[in-house]
Amino acid sequence: MTALAPPPVRAGGPVPPPPVPAPLPRDAPVVPGTLRREGATTLAAAVATALGAWALGPVFTRPAWVPPSLAAVAVVAVTGLALRAAGPALWAWASGGRVLPARAAAVGVPLVPLGQLAALLCLMTLLFSPAGAAWGWLPTPDSLTDLGAVLTDGSAEIREQSTPALPLTGLLALTVLLVGIVAVVVDLIAVGGRQPALAGLGLLVLFCVPVSTVTGSIGLAAVAAPAAGLALLLWSDQSRRLASRAGRAGGRAGALAATGTAVLALAVALVVGSVVPTLPEGRLAQGFGSGGSGGGSTGTALDPAAALQGQLTLPAPISLLQVEASVLDPGYLRVVTLDVYSAEEGWTIGNLDGEASVAQPEELAPLPGRREGREVTATITAVGHDDRFLPVFASPLAVSIADPGAWRFDPATGTVFGRDVTTTGDTWAVTAVEPQPSDDELRASGPLPAGSPVLERDTALPPLDPTVTDLVARLTADAATPYDAVLAIQGHFSRENGFVYSLSTTPGTTGDDLADFLRLKQGYCEQYAGAMAAMVRAAGIPARVALGYTPGRVQPGGGRMVTSDDAHAWVEVYFDDLGWIPFDPTPIDSERAVELPWAPRPADQEVLERPQDVPTVPTTPTGPTTPPVDRVDGAPQQGQAAAQESTSARPVLVGAAVLLGLAALAAVPAGARALQRRRRVSTGSPAALWDELAATARDLGLPWDPAHTPRQQAAVLTRTLAGPGSGGAHRAGGAGAGEAVQRLARAEETASYGRPGAAADPALAAALAQARRGLAAAATPRTRLWALLWPASLGDALGAAVTDRRPRRTTA
Repeated sequence: MTALAPPPVRAGGPVPPPPVPAPLPRDAPVVPGTLRREGATTLAAAVATALGAWALGPVFTRPAWVPPSLAAVAVVAVTGLALRAAGPALWAWASGGRVLPARAAAVGVPLVPLGQLAALLCLMTLLFSPAGAAWGWLPTPDSLTDLGAVLTDGSAEIREQSTPALPLTGLLALTVLLVGIVAVVVDLIAVGGRQPALAGLGLLVLFCVPVSTVTGSIGLAAVAAPAAGLALLLWSDQSRRLASRAGRAGGRAGALAATGTAVLALAVALVVGSVVPTLPEGRLAQGFGSGGSGGGSTGTALDPAAALQGQLTLPAPISLLQVEASVLDPGYLRVVTLDVYSAEEGWTIGNLDGEASVAQPEELAPLPGRREGREVTATITAVGHDDRFLPVFASPLAVSIADPGAWRFDPATGTVFGRDVTTTGDTWAVTAVEPQPSDDELRASGPLPAGSPVLERDTALPPLDPTVTDLVARLTADAATPYDAVLAIQGHFSRENGFVYSLSTTPGTTGDDLADFLRLKQGYCEQYAGAMAAMVRAAGIPARVALGYTPGRVQPGGGRMVTSDDAHAWVEVYFDDLGWIPFDPTPIDSERAVELPWAPRPADQEVLERPQDVPTVPTTPTGPTTPPVDRVDGAPQQGQAAAQESTSARPVLVGAAVLLGLAALAAVPAGARALQRRRRVSTGSPAALWDELAATARDLGLPWDPAHTPRQQAAVLTRTLAGPGSGGAHRAGGAGAGEAVQRLARAEETASYGRPGAAADPALAAALAQARRGLAAAATPRTRLWALLWPASLGDALGAAVTDRRPRRTTA
């Protein structure tokens, strides 16, 4: 027979049942234990936010964002702890030692996040605009203006950067602001709202940043760290709920349940991450490009590098720039350099460092220490030019232009680019120094030392087709110096070797544009320059592709006019202690060519006049492909509209997949609880139905003490159903629900203490259903929703299964 020990007896009769603890009134004071629990939850929320922020790791090239972001999380947590501790203390002082009532504490809940945001503002002032602040950290109108300018720069840098992004000041400020606000929200929900598990949704904001911006995989750490943060919040939630109800064993059960859910969250994250479609190009925002408004459609701006072909294929040249130079034979006007090469996209623009303004007092890009070069000054006027990149001569020292604060200089590429401005109708003065190395100086320049930033950055290549690497090895086999290797590679692009200049190209068949161009040997300047730069890099020498203009034709009244016919691409090679030196492998007519004494063209490379094979429709270049679509400002690049339309739905798919994954994760506890309830009801035994009633009460947060007898526990639940806190539950059938609870209690006692073999009552299942409806009606809608999404009884079941502490009936 299955039985529990009967109640103890004494001489005067049975021991009276222990008194049922009355529920706490709504005006119950805030006790010190509450503050301790809030402190533990605050710490858990802070650590979880820091773990969630680790998802931003793949977004940046360096971990410079980590210290200020962690400082923001710490400031939010410390401020929250201080304000929540100061409130009761201030009340006790003002009220003469009385404890802070719960209602008064609720009034102070929204004041804490306001204080945290104020502390976050002080931190950002200290980090990003201390000059105008009081004591370097207290915001003032001047410091707020400076901070606003930094954040504005950050919004522009989002458009200029693709992932992994440079940790520029503006981007760091926006990152700290984002992490700080997420920390405030997580703290408010976890501590103020007492829903730590629900606060885990705040970590989704941080996780969505790399998912929507990083190309390909974001790595395991960026997934596992936020999952660990979610696990910590779940553990905190379960510990707070179960420890207050079932003592230390309940806390262990909550920890086990949270751990299991965290493992499931990590598994779901890895599965979802493997099936979520990634964006075609890692980017922080779409919209950064070289073309100004209207420029792409007219061909008057260099959209690197698509518009280069568009300008060369115009039926008639368009006047772009008027140049008044201090020398008769100025060099190339460089607009932008392409320093990132991939087999799929060809040559593209890397991230531009937008920290330096052209108005800085220091020289922008002087030649290396012992080099002097030739100084050139020029005044350039945009006649029909409309571009966010500013054409300047090589190695610019100074640029004078209206609104200099809107133009930035990237020292790594020598590029000047605008912030929400274009060159339309503008005039600017340039002072530059053109390198003039001799052959002996170039041959004396040896390989760059290992670890050189230029060597690492500007020799990076994906795996190349074996035909390309074999060709490079054969051409450079006898080269004694890097200079000799570069000359050997440049000399390969000659008519003697079958290369022909043509704007109409034949599509390749291998799927590798570089290998196809070297095999078919037909193309224009972009193909020539792109192929040579890739081959120079394959030889271990830093190289990049420069886009811009040849100096144009001399005008009768003086000066030069640069037209769309002068759009050109060439190669820049870096030599130790000499800097970036131009080389030009493209056949070009003598009037447009720039004299490069260290790299003279063979006679058969000269083109006497503009080629007449201009196609009537745009051609598909066989060399390096156009840059990614995220470089366009407001409108798609030429030839990219269809590709952009075909991928426009991918961010929606990313968001939908993430939401589906979260929905699936959120449905797991509810599904497990439904299966548990179905199994108990199908059993039909009084013990199973009584266990289900207990689980329902625990899920709804109703009082339940395992030490009570069934009758005592039924009495507690009946008072809850009939009490004032049940609202309309009593009028809507609370009495009937109470009778159903009493019936289940009597059945449980009969099964425990009655004779064995008693038949189960089929009507008990209906009584359970009625009791559950009554208990649910006595709870608030919020409590019912939470009981569905995260049933507390699951923690009890898991803890009992693992620790084997659940009370068991013994068999006599």
